[in-house]
Amino acid sequence: MEGYKQALAQYIDATNTHDFANVEKMLHPNAIYWFSDKTCTSMSEIGAYFENAWHLIKDEVYAATDVQWIAVDQSSASCVYTYQYQGYYNGEFVTGSGRATNIFTKTETEEWKLIHEHLSGKVE
Repeated sequence: MEGYKQALAQYIDATNTHDFANVEKMLHPNAIYWFSDKTCTSMSEIGAYFENAWHLIKDEVYAATDVQWIAVDQSSASCVYTYQYQGYYNGEFVTGSGRATNIFTKTETEEWKLIHEHLSGKVE
């Protein structure tokens, strides 16, 4: 498996640990997130957003489906996919989905890191 594809899989796995320390290992230090309701431009902002989401949706399971790699070269890779989640909100089982764009970049140490994620709710 190409390194950037493995990086996406590892990022999804890290997200499902519900431990931001694991997620942070997959992120570029200059990562920027565009969530539907907030832009996060620092690791502390990104971490707080993740922690809040895990607090709201208990036992969340996050998945990426229909992944399409739309631009790949030696040092960057971009993909779009449908994100899906399930978990418990106020004790009720909930599911949802939306659209995601991820951009990975290769560091000087040849590691693929996520530098940008843009999530938006499902469009009907």
